[in-house]
Amino acid sequence: MYAKQVETEKEYEDAIQVRRKVFVEEQDVPLHLELDEYDAEAVHFVAYDEEIPFGAGRIRVIEPGIGKVERVCILPSYRGKKLGNLMMQCMEEYSISAGISKLKLNAQSQAILFYEKRNYTINSPEFLEAGIPHRAMEKNIK
Repeated sequence: MYAKQVETEKEYEDAIQVRRKVFVEEQDVPLHLELDEYDAEAVHFVAYDEEIPFGAGRIRVIEPGIGKVERVCILPSYRGKKLGNLMMQCMEEYSISAGISKLKLNAQSQAILFYEKRNYTINSPEFLEAGIPHRAMEKNIK
């Protein structure tokens, strides 16, 4: 199993397919909110079990040296196997190589412990995004 930066149209479609299954089908996020205008500018990532895509995520530079981690997800059948860490490790390594020194994200409240274990800290009260409770978090990576 491995995670990588998206480099081809097929890899992009694989990442979008995983996001649709998790966010749109499983969590009822409206498709127009899940697939947004930022997809065009973001750097996308996908994780595979041999040829089967099971994870996805994206990063956007929101200001010099600061990236925003978004749309991180793992298919239900792959959860609980530390594969979210595989995704995040890949995305953080990319960020360092791209000159990003701080990462921000909006974590679903049920995923806060996962991000805290990766040394992200909460920096907001709870808020709703697409009808789902979230907290803003961040981490210095350099």
